[in-house]
Amino acid sequence: MSKPVILTVDDDPGVSRAVARDLRRRYAERYRVVRAESGPQALASLRELKLRGDDTAVLMADHRMPEMTGVEFLEEAMDLYPYARRVLLTAYADTDAAIRAINVVDLDHYLLKPWNPPEEKFYPVIDAQLDAWRGTDRRPPADLRVVGHRWSARSYEVRDFLARNQVPYTWLLDTSPEAAELIKASGAPELPLVVTADGTVLPAPTDAELASAVGLVTVPGAAFYDLIVVGGGPAGLGAAVYGASEGLRTVLVERHASGGQAGQSSRIENYLGFPDGVSGAQLADRARRQAEKFGAELITTAEVTGLDARGQARVVQCSDGTEIAAHAVILATGVSYRRLPAPGLDDLIGRGVYYGAAMAETPDCVNEEVYVVGGANSAGQAAVNLARLASRVHLLVRADGLERSMSHYLVEQIAAIPNIEVHPNTEVTAGEGGDRLERLTLTGGRTVDAHWLFVFIGAQPHTEWLGGSVDRDERGFVLTGPDLPASGPGRPPYHLETSLPGVFAAGDVRANSIKRVASAVGDGAMSVALVHRYLERS
Repeated sequence: MSKPVILTVDDDPGVSRAVARDLRRRYAERYRVVRAESGPQALASLRELKLRGDDTAVLMADHRMPEMTGVEFLEEAMDLYPYARRVLLTAYADTDAAIRAINVVDLDHYLLKPWNPPEEKFYPVIDAQLDAWRGTDRRPPADLRVVGHRWSARSYEVRDFLARNQVPYTWLLDTSPEAAELIKASGAPELPLVVTADGTVLPAPTDAELASAVGLVTVPGAAFYDLIVVGGGPAGLGAAVYGASEGLRTVLVERHASGGQAGQSSRIENYLGFPDGVSGAQLADRARRQAEKFGAELITTAEVTGLDARGQARVVQCSDGTEIAAHAVILATGVSYRRLPAPGLDDLIGRGVYYGAAMAETPDCVNEEVYVVGGANSAGQAAVNLARLASRVHLLVRADGLERSMSHYLVEQIAAIPNIEVHPNTEVTAGEGGDRLERLTLTGGRTVDAHWLFVFIGAQPHTEWLGGSVDRDERGFVLTGPDLPASGPGRPPYHLETSLPGVFAAGDVRANSIKRVASAVGDGAMSVALVHRYLERS
């Protein structure tokens, strides 16, 4: 087999030759170095390599090139070699551009020129990229197929589960010829039907069956841990990253998919370090991979139903009867969007009515009129994202405007988008439909034809399963630290500690928390520091 390729592109011939020379000096024995002096020339070389069946390990591109910048080249090159490591060459003046490129092309590294001596500043970087490339599973994704009715709520749930867990799949309507063949070959099973790449047939699978079939971990690898994190949103993922990286044997238990409510956000633009914004799914996927890199176990489709103290151990019970014990527990179960009380809507969930961004459904909103309910950032981000596809987005707000509950930058964005129409002092009072949503009734009795309704209202904590094991406020949020009633003799609770010593709360589930991604991640990190303090003194 031919050697894998390291491709470098720089419009300065002298620099281009110098980079290629340094690469060949160290890597020529195992890799072939290909040099180009423009983005189009480099893309032509990559297409030729692809046709010949050659693999490419590293793509190195100078940022400032005429005709095509380094970021533009890497963005197109990703389509040809998605697993190649991406390195941007920049001058000191271009570091801001390099940081922005991290978001655009999921950049792996940026190198500042010049890098003499290469033994200290160049080769260690390339060595690390090559090691990462060799450790990557570069097989094409399995062709998992989902067959279902267009307006089936369960078909939507299956697609949403796969999308939020970053599992690629092909969606087939049950009326298509290919779907008909699969249904016939499978013996006319109940829909939705999932067929894996190896031919395994899953008629109407549960989330747990689906997770096992696609390789997600659904059972813990041990009975006892240092730390259990309940919930896989930003707070839970932050706690898992910091817990595992600091030497605690950590398991994260998630009911549905990592990312939580934030993972459904189409664009988060006020998170530190992402000046061009980042999708909630992308942020969650990076955090998940980071937690796993440090050795945290991530359990999917495990629903926690109870919490007990047994001596010094803290034990969580799951709906399937499994128990997991640990020295400490962090509750990071977050919140869910509150249900609209309007008559008729509950029967249409997954069939035109969606709580959250519904990643599996947004591509079908092209040239449609879409209704979004909510006045906070999640609703605003969804409206901006949907406006790229829909003919018109109607943003329904109960208040008299957006300024009270939405970030200023988002209010300005919405005002500048011509196909977003804000309807203040407006609520949905009823919904109607047969197979799918067909009509909405709004404040004042006005009826509108509508097939798409995305709801982003309120915050309802996932704490009913806790019973009386820890103190909660009247809305169900977990009380911690100074918010707890004055305790008697003994140690006062730590800042994020609940009424049960050794059990902490982080993120939106905590009473009086700031409902922002950054503060949730901060809570996750802080709670791990307090777990260490608790373990030292217990």
